[in-house]
Amino acid sequence: MRFKDVFSIIGPAMVGPSSSHTAGAARIGRTARHLFGECPSHAEILMFGSFAATYKGHGTDTAIVGGLLDMDTDDPRLPDAFAHADTAGMETIIRPGTGLYPHPNTAEIVLTNAAGNRILNMVGTSIGGGNIEIVRINGYNLKLTALYPTLIIRHSDEPGVIAVVTRLLVDNHINIGHMSVDRKNRRGEAMMVLECDGKMDPVVVRQIEVLPEVHDVTLLCL
Repeated sequence: MRFKDVFSIIGPAMVGPSSSHTAGAARIGRTARHLFGECPSHAEILMFGSFAATYKGHGTDTAIVGGLLDMDTDDPRLPDAFAHADTAGMETIIRPGTGLYPHPNTAEIVLTNAAGNRILNMVGTSIGGGNIEIVRINGYNLKLTALYPTLIIRHSDEPGVIAVVTRLLVDNHINIGHMSVDRKNRRGEAMMVLECDGKMDPVVVRQIEVLPEVHDVTLLCL
């Protein structure tokens, strides 16, 4: 990710000592919460790289948990996120991860609902100045920044699906700033991520949801 201006490097208004290890971590957690769509019953957080080495001192664990409770980077409740998680009934497990990781500040988050029938597995990186990149969602290698209204679309890997979706956006005067696509296997299941300019009309989301090749659509708008 290229920084657009000096303010992107300075970082956001925040509670905590580090824009990368605290504010960025909170944004990773909050992005996972919005992708999941509800407060999870169980959250497992794996820390990699410098996150794993310093997360207690920088409050990275507290920040991610606060983000999972939908707290923004400047929320005064962030330092007490674990207490709020207990009140909300969200069980948390935090441990160092193993294996390769895409960035020194990486967290893998696995969320489960109370019934155990909904799971989100997301990998996010904190790249500086409070900025983040989500690089994997449920096994799909993708990229999104959570800075813009973003469509996450799971669909059949069939010819023309991407063209139909992008045509709908064009017809509704919605500009695509960044696009990322991955698939599990050829002619199987795929996922596309579309970061868009401007406000996303729910009517447009519904038009995409009803396409026969589309399995589900998430609108991420933080």
